[in-house]
Amino acid sequence: MPWAISDWQDAGKEPVLRALIEDIGSGDITTNACIPADLRGEARFVAKQEMTLAGGELLTILFSDVTLLKFSGDRIGPGDVLATVRADARTLLTRERVSLNFLQRLSGIATLAAKFVEAVDGTGVKILDTRKTTPGLRLLEKMAAAAGGATNHRIGLFDAILIKNNHIQLAGGVRNAIERAKSLGQPIEVEVRSRLEIEDALDCGAARLLLDNMTPEQAALEVEFIAHRAQTEISGGVTLANVRAYAEAKPDFISSGAITHSATAVDINCGITSV
Repeated sequence: MPWAISDWQDAGKEPVLRALIEDIGSGDITTNACIPADLRGEARFVAKQEMTLAGGELLTILFSDVTLLKFSGDRIGPGDVLATVRADARTLLTRERVSLNFLQRLSGIATLAAKFVEAVDGTGVKILDTRKTTPGLRLLEKMAAAAGGATNHRIGLFDAILIKNNHIQLAGGVRNAIERAKSLGQPIEVEVRSRLEIEDALDCGAARLLLDNMTPEQAALEVEFIAHRAQTEISGGVTLANVRAYAEAKPDFISSGAITHSATAVDINCGITSV
């Protein structure tokens, strides 16, 4: 498992609390009207499809009596029980949808990430996630991507230098942007779109070149030209359908925003019975 239960708990506390407040508001009027306050229940979270699980550890934030049977990063089949939870029936019902929203969304990301990783198997290329995440859920979504086997790129704007096209435009060129960024004393990654920009970036000592919006054929030519003088990353327009073709260009990394912004939620059922 790429992240420990405590990591999920730390990252999930604030988002889970916000989600509960959003959903419950002043109270679950249907549950409170229909269900006796002293009724106890058990919830079983069951997979309805093949998936890679992510976020089940968040159930330990929502409930106090949780038995986790599967963990983030596990490959799951239809019918597999992911976790069981015991609590008063009102709590189970009131927190059911929030639980499923996190599990289904995060497992959808992990499942898609695993498909990207599988698609480039044997090439030596690492799949990276991006900052194209749901606002307020970035760390959880990146943890889900890691559960699927992807490598986390920078978490935000604060933890790595990545000079992109608009930086280059406003700084007056690749050389100006890199020379100014050198004052931070950190490795520099720079987005490049032409052979001239590649040459400038290499001359200035960039550690990684991001080959942006190139065809697989163009990318292969540029990776060959760079010849390991810097790490190479391919990005822009990368999908599950074409990622293998990009991997065969032999970069070090391929990043795809689709892993987080286009993941489809998986199908997980929560059945609740009285005990």
